[in-house]
Amino acid sequence: MSLKKALLAATLLSLPMAATAQAQSWDPRVQGIYIGAGAGFNYLQGSSDTVAGRSVDINFEWGFAGVLSVGYGFGNGLRLELEGNYRQNDVDSIKASGVGTLPRASGTASSYGVMFNALYDFRLGPVMPYVGAGIGYVWHDYDDVGFSQRAANGSSASLTFGGNEGAFAYQAILGVALPIDSVPGLALTAEYRFMGTTGHDIDGRANGTVQVGNTRIADRSATSLNVDNFNHSIMFGVRYNFGRTAAPVAPAAAAPAPARTFLVFFDWNRADLTARARQIIAEAAQARTRQAVTRIEVTGHTDTSGSAQYNQGLSVRRANAVAAELVRLGVPRNEITARGVGESQLLVPTPDNTREPQNRRVEIVLR
Repeated sequence: MSLKKALLAATLLSLPMAATAQAQSWDPRVQGIYIGAGAGFNYLQGSSDTVAGRSVDINFEWGFAGVLSVGYGFGNGLRLELEGNYRQNDVDSIKASGVGTLPRASGTASSYGVMFNALYDFRLGPVMPYVGAGIGYVWHDYDDVGFSQRAANGSSASLTFGGNEGAFAYQAILGVALPIDSVPGLALTAEYRFMGTTGHDIDGRANGTVQVGNTRIADRSATSLNVDNFNHSIMFGVRYNFGRTAAPVAPAAAAPAPARTFLVFFDWNRADLTARARQIIAEAAQARTRQAVTRIEVTGHTDTSGSAQYNQGLSVRRANAVAAELVRLGVPRNEITARGVGESQLLVPTPDNTREPQNRRVEIVLR
């Protein structure tokens, strides 16, 4: 019998234990390179400062926000990413102390910059909540933010602020991802983000003589406004993790047969035994007492991610871990032959540097 046929037969003989172990070893969290995009609504908190001796408050309407990101996931929940972002809000109203709402307020405030984020994904049933924080540099731009008024003689005057200034930025992220099973690696996301920067000074100038209550601002008078940039964003988007494969599907149950081959599956880059793995090893030890067994072959395997030299050592550690558990359960050590074959005998053929759960295994064969 060829090696490939023998391995397929071993898989059938170990049902449903192998299917359960495979499902436990598959992890939907991000592994490797991914890209993401999101868009939604942005609320920019108002700014307050003193202009010509009066306290001035600028308030903004709800606007929009968008982000693009590229990152890397380590497979254990941790992700690092580089993000580009843009936010924009129109002026809603401008108020001055002792005067109230000023007439014909207008203008737009926007922010754009880059952030470096660290995030962590949690496994929670069909969805993956995540949290994150980031730092970066963001430019805050005021485009003709101000108000205009008309005098009794019909002339008009205005006070506007404009220009941009960059500053250190920081943010906090709360989100949830919904993986799309039919497209491995694709997930829909929903997020709340708070992004703030240190203060900005935006220059302003009067065009005509502006009257604010009993305060007069002369034509062409220069002033400045220290503005805040605190944003609350709600965004929806997509994320795609390159190189992912679908979760293992349990094959159809085969006809009952004496179990002489058992498969123990491992998490990526791990050689420690899970509770389910110990249960499978215990069933192999019990089967030994019911059959005429002269020796037990324990063979460790890996997938193709990592170097061949490293995988050889990892397969030996996996085989030794299973052999040690058999001995603990009462199997004489001289009945056990333990060896590792690295990535040389794949159950599922894959290209190099591919994480395949069904290849991360130890085969226990009762002879």
